[in-house]
Amino acid sequence: MLKNKSYIWISFIVLIFGIIVVPEIINRFKNNQVVEGDRLDAVDNKGTSNTNLIEIGPAPKFELTNQDNKKISNKEYLGKVYVLEFFFSTCPTICPKMNKSMMEIQNKFFGNPNFGIVSITINPETDTAEVLKKHAQDLGVKSSNWHFLTGDKTYIFELANKGFNLYAGENNKVSGGFEHSGLFALIDKKGNIRCRNDAYGNPILYYDGLDKNGVKAIQQDIAILLRE
Repeated sequence: MLKNKSYIWISFIVLIFGIIVVPEIINRFKNNQVVEGDRLDAVDNKGTSNTNLIEIGPAPKFELTNQDNKKISNKEYLGKVYVLEFFFSTCPTICPKMNKSMMEIQNKFFGNPNFGIVSITINPETDTAEVLKKHAQDLGVKSSNWHFLTGDKTYIFELANKGFNLYAGENNKVSGGFEHSGLFALIDKKGNIRCRNDAYGNPILYYDGLDKNGVKAIQQDIAILLRE
């Protein structure tokens, strides 16, 4: 008798479970929500967020002359997020693409007083303040926080190669006579170089200014730093 009552209670519990739980499972199948549980989301999203940008270290200090013949240093950018590149105005190879990418970045954040750009020439003997001013005008630069900088060549090469570890050098065998990196450095409001991790969890250090995905990534990360 007791055994029969146990079977009845078990059957009752199974029936209640079926009435309450099974319709919910069916609905989740219909709505393609079966793999969207909180636990799976927590596992899938672990370590993939780009909101936690890596801090590489303080950006090197610099002081150079801009297109308006004014001394500009890294102190001008404290409290601002900025992107920094090395280039030269007569570059016939990668610079036009870098210019296009930087203009896209400028236009994205134009009007934000907390964002700026630094473009440092590696051919200062040609790129005087006057030449850089015309170069900026030809590009259509609108931002008052975009400075094109020139100065002593040895100082600039030291800043590029030893300061930022962004290659720059002279080479008479290449078109234009100079070689340099097409990478952009991203610096936060406190003057620290920042970046995201790659797909393997390693810091990318710098952003590819020649690639649309690199330009998209740096725009996303500029927005993150501006909110900090």
